[in-house]
Amino acid sequence: MKKLVESSGVEVAYKEVDVVTTGTFGAMCSSGAIINLGHADPPIKIQRAWINDIEVCHPGAAVDLYIGATIMSETRPFEYGGGHVIEDLISGKEVEVRATASGTDCYPRTKLRTTITKDDLNQFYLLNFRNCYQRYVCATNSRDEIIYTYMGKLLPRFRNASFSGSGALNPLMNDPDYETIGIGARIFLGGGQGYVIGEGTQHDPGNRFGTLMVRGDCKKMSSEFIRGAAFTKYGTTLYVGIGIPIPILNEGLAKKTAILDEEIVTDIVDYGIPRRGRPKLGKVSYKELKSGAITINDKKVRVSPLSSLKTARKIAEILKSWIENSSFYLSAPAESLPTDTVCKPMKQTEEIAFVNSVTHAAVTCTEDEEIKAVAERIINHSVNHVVVTDEQGKLRGIVTSWDITKAVAKGKRRLADIIIRKVVTTKPDESLEAASRKMAQHQISALPVIDQARKVLGIVTSEDIAKLLGR
Repeated sequence: MKKLVESSGVEVAYKEVDVVTTGTFGAMCSSGAIINLGHADPPIKIQRAWINDIEVCHPGAAVDLYIGATIMSETRPFEYGGGHVIEDLISGKEVEVRATASGTDCYPRTKLRTTITKDDLNQFYLLNFRNCYQRYVCATNSRDEIIYTYMGKLLPRFRNASFSGSGALNPLMNDPDYETIGIGARIFLGGGQGYVIGEGTQHDPGNRFGTLMVRGDCKKMSSEFIRGAAFTKYGTTLYVGIGIPIPILNEGLAKKTAILDEEIVTDIVDYGIPRRGRPKLGKVSYKELKSGAITINDKKVRVSPLSSLKTARKIAEILKSWIENSSFYLSAPAESLPTDTVCKPMKQTEEIAFVNSVTHAAVTCTEDEEIKAVAERIINHSVNHVVVTDEQGKLRGIVTSWDITKAVAKGKRRLADIIIRKVVTTKPDESLEAASRKMAQHQISALPVIDQARKVLGIVTSEDIAKLLGR
């Protein structure tokens, strides 16, 4: 469609094309499946349940369960989760179910242990609250250490970046005003046919971050397009394949479905800052993202996709073949999706303490000073840490009273020989909880506070945090 509009124009494309198919395949964390086990004998009214050692939600009546994609195994956390259970069931595998209950007159049973496959279930429906983001941000990391996120493993100091989404092939990018996508619209979902049942949670169409809520019969799906996944040191999720047909009802839709990757722009966001309003470092198009490299702060940075464009293309091709073979029928939405929804942040009634509330001036030195001079500074200022800076005040390292003690004992004089170069740092707007966790993780008792240019703003110690949190 994009090539046709480019070569022959919108009017010709409108006359020649009836339907444009789209596709996307990526991690969709707000996914899950509802199952009904059927009644046991004697009956049980489940209070808590586990499938393959993953605790699943019991949202309603006695034997209805919801398998959340991101819930992790109690025995294999960060490796196996709800998304894997859904994939296993779709694949026809047998899973173990355990349940407990308090027992009542009509539901006397208090314990249950059994095994099931999808054929044993009365209902097995994928019910996803937020899927098919219209586009997504590009993630990178300004910190001095690796961080593990839902955008994958991000290397220190902007050494890599990641993104998600199929760009110009994405369903909501081809019909951004929801002329054909709405409640009741039939779609490709997980290798079977499903439906849009409403806008997804956090639906934000004004900022081109629209989302969908979808539903489909898992018994008719394929594990090729529904895949459990684990993000290293972050958690589990579910990869979901979605394809949506866009009937070309007017020239406007013909033009919209001709959108190109270079026309889809998103933000480069610093995930190294653990705040809701993470800093935006610039703009980037999906054409640049798909090229494998982008520019951050005048530096070329490798960028990798978290979603599969190859599978997204396959989904669009399968959907096309279904329509041509009359095994998939287009359905007009019963109701349009809202275009004026605003995604609001959480209302918070408790104040959160941040690093800037306990930061104090750091005792500093330069690396050409003698160890004796630094030792005197430690004594005079009654501190355990001296931050090493250059002439511009930028971080070069850190030394502790213990480092000085060892150096004196070994007869060393050059400060450069004992400086710790790999320094774990924090930023003023990092939460104290995150800073405290960072100290515990690295078994240290202080963090230099720096800005984006690595200029030292001060220091925060475990003692500072303990005093504040203890009040």
